[in-house]
Amino acid sequence: MDIKQLRYFVAIAEEGQITAAAKRLHIAQPPLSQQLKLLEIELGIKLVVRGPRHTHLTDAGEILKTRAEQILELTDATINEIDDFKKGLKGTLSIGTVSSSGALLIKNILNKFHKEYDGVKFHLQEGNTFKVIELLNRGVIEVGIVRTPFKALNCNHKCMKKEPMIAAMTKEYCLDLEGPYIALKQLVDKPLIFYRRYEQLIMETCQESGFEPEIFCKNDDARTTLMLANAGFGVAIVPKSSFDLSCNENLIYKEIKNEKLETSIVAIWIKNRYMSSLAQKFIKSFKEE
Repeated sequence: MDIKQLRYFVAIAEEGQITAAAKRLHIAQPPLSQQLKLLEIELGIKLVVRGPRHTHLTDAGEILKTRAEQILELTDATINEIDDFKKGLKGTLSIGTVSSSGALLIKNILNKFHKEYDGVKFHLQEGNTFKVIELLNRGVIEVGIVRTPFKALNCNHKCMKKEPMIAAMTKEYCLDLEGPYIALKQLVDKPLIFYRRYEQLIMETCQESGFEPEIFCKNDDARTTLMLANAGFGVAIVPKSSFDLSCNENLIYKEIKNEKLETSIVAIWIKNRYMSSLAQKFIKSFKEE
């Protein structure tokens, strides 16, 4: 039993057809059938039952599939680690990020990492939190940068320190708001603009503060939120570090004093999946500021 046979067997198990598995492996069907037969002879047990349209694993086949997947994953991880070692800390690190993390990501994280490992390049993909998690699950990126709250039970995570939400607005909306801080209830009757994924959190927090918010616009990007506020359409509610992401020359901001409206930037990665040396170094450098 060798690695090639295990790859062939896993392909048959996943495809449910020897013909489809042969096509996926780019080999002819007879040699694939022969390899399966040799594997069954070597182990002395039937692994696959062929039906009219599909093949089905026996109980022994199910056991082998589980073990074969573990062996192949370890084999691939070992090859990748050796390849990383040969290359040194060079290459490209693939990262997915939400728009609201942009300012902190570039200034406090990528900048410092680049200074320490100047041979590393970055491949950045932007999207909302759900998109970043999808890219992680598909293996398109190694590390995702999102904000709390989020749900990804299959991910490990590392958080930066919490930061407050702010209310950013033009002068006409803050004539009655004094000082650098405000309570959420002071936004009663003001048109609010916010990032859609914070909708439930903002709605619940407003209701706890005793009012139903007046919503002018919900959208999918922190930059859009700020641009609309800068144009005078209403009050933007965004994480404080997002303020410099977009045009803000007309805006004044006030920190919202409410612990439930605090948020953190978080690095996430898939549990028990191989990580390149680059990704491991990046996670290690991801510290509270």
